[in-house]
Amino acid sequence: MADKEKKEKAKESEEKLSVWNTYRKDDKKKLERLAKGYIDFISDCKTERESAAEAIRQAEAAGYRDLAAIIKKGETLKAGAKVYALNMKKSLALFHVGTEPLAHGMAILGAHIDTCRLDVKQNPLYEDGGLAYLDTHYYGGIKKYQWVTIPLAMHGVVVRKDGRVITVNIGEAADDPVFCVTDLLIHLSQEQMKKNAAKVVEGEDLDILVGNYPLKKKDKESVKAGVLALIEEKYGIEEEDFLSAELALVPAGRARELGFDRSMILGYGQDDRVCSYTSLRAMLEMEATPKKTACCLLVDKEEIGSVGATGMQSRFFENAVAEILAALGEGGDLTLRRALANSKMLSSDVSSAYDALYASAYDKKNVAYLGRGMVFNKFTGSRGKSGSNDANAEYLGEIRRIMEAHGVRFQLAELGKVDLGGGGTIAYIMSLYGMQVIDSGVGVLSMHAPWETTSKVDVYETFKGYKAFLAEA
Repeated sequence: MADKEKKEKAKESEEKLSVWNTYRKDDKKKLERLAKGYIDFISDCKTERESAAEAIRQAEAAGYRDLAAIIKKGETLKAGAKVYALNMKKSLALFHVGTEPLAHGMAILGAHIDTCRLDVKQNPLYEDGGLAYLDTHYYGGIKKYQWVTIPLAMHGVVVRKDGRVITVNIGEAADDPVFCVTDLLIHLSQEQMKKNAAKVVEGEDLDILVGNYPLKKKDKESVKAGVLALIEEKYGIEEEDFLSAELALVPAGRARELGFDRSMILGYGQDDRVCSYTSLRAMLEMEATPKKTACCLLVDKEEIGSVGATGMQSRFFENAVAEILAALGEGGDLTLRRALANSKMLSSDVSSAYDALYASAYDKKNVAYLGRGMVFNKFTGSRGKSGSNDANAEYLGEIRRIMEAHGVRFQLAELGKVDLGGGGTIAYIMSLYGMQVIDSGVGVLSMHAPWETTSKVDVYETFKGYKAFLAEA
């Protein structure tokens, strides 16, 4: 057998082995340090507002400054500057200005910080049968039956008419109450069990149980009135304040290590905060001024199509780059167009990982496996690649070179079998500028379930991959 063929077979065999067995003691210490920070992040930050606020806290600690404040003061920027732009407290762009003109392009990591959840409606509170409920509208693609009977916490903000903002976080502390969606007892479920999974629990039945203690006035009792009296006394919230509130119900409790060997992480909203956190840390840990300007994008609304003023389809990112150019003295529409077109991006989002319990859903030759490193998806989309960005082979070749040069273990994958469905990311939106984009991130089990699973080693390899990309792209 020729030497070249032997090397190829050895490499193919190595790619099928777990990354764990390639790590030295020092590597495992670094991995555990990152995993601890990540577990804290996804446990403490369960909404896009919370994630953006924590990202800014970490960025400022690393020397980043508010771009809006710099513009207001009329200051200029130069190579080495570290700035961030915040959009409506829900999406964020960080820039580490490079030595080359911005027109040469940027190295961009783009992830999303919104997650699947139950949003409280604007007229939510009602009483029926001696029980008080909050009416909800689910956000993102979920299996509705997975959200019943689990403990839920309430996160968000309530904005009063006078402009006062009340931050709400109920259900995370050990002595907090929690909330839940009830389910029909199995003894009376003969008709319910005949329904298909999409209809077992209807969207309008995902209402949150919030009270049973009635307030008594004269000869009348009202659980709703009791709830309103309590939240007004404790939080200063009146019923009409729900009209200008953003409240979400999310799984209560901290993310945890999973398995006897503690090799995995079980937590809420790992799609896509696992890529958000690793992208953020890769950005903040850049040791030197890069040649090309580095950028980390953390955006909202990906789970519902990247729409709205805080989604990737907005002009927020484009406007932020224009402001950077102006502050560098490189302004102009043509320069902006060149900067975007010449950029290279990793659309940092998760991929499905192989689950032996549902093996028939996957093409085993083209699926990500837990423990085998960072995942790249040449394309996403549905069925015939519909709605997909499809990365060029030349760009894939460059990515392979960068990852191998930095010792990053990676795998190429598709979401699942061709005809079973699919999904998308923000990649196709950024590709509209003409830049090179490919999807990359971490393999996840039980994606979009209330609790999702990742492998610590994949999280760490993805972090390494993002650092390598920012250094070399």
